[in-house]
Amino acid sequence: MNSAACGTLLHVCRQGSKSCPPWIWRRESHWQTSLLTLRSTIPMRAEPRKKKKVDPKREQAIRERMKKKLKKLERIPPQLIPIEDFIKPAKFLDETRVRTPPQITPEEQERRALLMKTWALSKQQEHEAENRGLQSLLEAQEEALRELRLESEELYNAAILTDPGLLPLESQGPCNTPPVPQYNAPDGKYNDVTKVYTQ
Repeated sequence: MNSAACGTLLHVCRQGSKSCPPWIWRRESHWQTSLLTLRSTIPMRAEPRKKKKVDPKREQAIRERMKKKLKKLERIPPQLIPIEDFIKPAKFLDETRVRTPPQITPEEQERRALLMKTWALSKQQEHEAENRGLQSLLEAQEEALRELRLESEELYNAAILTDPGLLPLESQGPCNTPPVPQYNAPDGKYNDVTKVYTQ
């Protein structure tokens, strides 16, 4: 294929021919350009918003209305907001509302006491088995360190070094500066469910 035919094919493909393979016409897209070519985006033409003309008489009327509302609120005595945490609902003040405890038979009490003793014994055995396992591990570790020290002092010193990355522990000591006296610490994230009362 000669150069003239190639140029014609590229010209047809650039015009959006669907018979053209996508790797030719996609390269000429405005958002998928080749890295070898330099392209610039279309300039965004926009003009700033025009400020609305404010009528001074209207602004004065709004101020007068606000002053009248403030005077009316000053005439009304402030209403105390009820503290609902200290107010008991009326249904809880009924003295006849008493819940009677269920009656447990002596056989049920004996069964529950035996069950608690069995549970305490099993937990004690579990705790002792865990302590024995830990003690055997510590003894094996000490024995291995003694044998390693007999073999090589350098390996022993390297083995007893503490690994700082073993536990993700971060501790922070006292600061160099005293605390700020009037500092209010942030409360953190919480959902505010306080009721808002309007007058």
